[in-house]
Amino acid sequence: MPAYLLGRLGSALLVVLGAATIVFLAMRAIPGDPAVVMLGVSATPEQVAALRMRWGLDAPLPVQYVNFLARMAVLDFGQSIRLGMPAAEAVAQTLPYTVYLALAAFVMALLAGFPLGIYSALRRGKAADRTVSLLSLAGQSLPSFWVGIMLVLLLSRTLHLLPSGGAGTPEAVLLPAVTLALPLLSVIVRLVRSGLLEAMGEPYIQTARAKGLNERRVIGVHGVRNMLIPVVTVVGLELGTLLGGAVIVETVFAWPGLGRLLIDSIAARDYAVVQASVVMLVVFFVAINIVVDLLYGVLDPRVRVDG
Repeated sequence: MPAYLLGRLGSALLVVLGAATIVFLAMRAIPGDPAVVMLGVSATPEQVAALRMRWGLDAPLPVQYVNFLARMAVLDFGQSIRLGMPAAEAVAQTLPYTVYLALAAFVMALLAGFPLGIYSALRRGKAADRTVSLLSLAGQSLPSFWVGIMLVLLLSRTLHLLPSGGAGTPEAVLLPAVTLALPLLSVIVRLVRSGLLEAMGEPYIQTARAKGLNERRVIGVHGVRNMLIPVVTVVGLELGTLLGGAVIVETVFAWPGLGRLLIDSIAARDYAVVQASVVMLVVFFVAINIVVDLLYGVLDPRVRVDG
């Protein structure tokens, strides 16, 4: 197990390094000078040159890259040009909002997705099964920004039930969380349904029934548990995707999270904040993958880690 964890951590470091390199190069490939964006088109060439020197943007690209990696190793992503504060501090202030939103959406999707998937599987071919399958397909296909706008128009502007944006009240998280949870909910429903149907056709299910176990125990213990590994795999990956998907949802609902910070920083060519935000999202995604791998051995004793 220690050797496995060390190997996974080594792979994780390579992924983070690759992502950091890509975002470093991508930001500098975007047209627009951060100094000009900061000072405005009326700035003199001397003012632009002074600001570029101040932020180290006048150095050759390889030098900037080496300096970026050296600072990143000690969690120093530099100073935000737009906010006038350390980029790591800006990310630390907004990250809790994004994590809170993603966890709220994740819990909603789990609490609704598992019962609906089991319900649909147990009524295979019936009207209820077809209805749940159709709704889950629609939920997975609809764009998040459109769903968010429709929820705002209906529940906020028309019915005045929930706030349309911001994070000032506890109920403000409901609309963005529902919008973010809908695709994951649809995925969970379809996975649970197909996984349970496959599991219920296995010989061990027939053996459990022959032993006299009641149907609820057969389904809950033998059926559901044996279909959890593929569900956990996809759900774990989707949890990481929730953090990335929050970029659009946070913009629609003016949610003060990491996604909105990332969009505003890209528009302002704020290299430091963009790099810090992307690296943090990648770290979360990689960590979730490692946790999912470790859960395999808990859910299925047949899974063994080769040291």
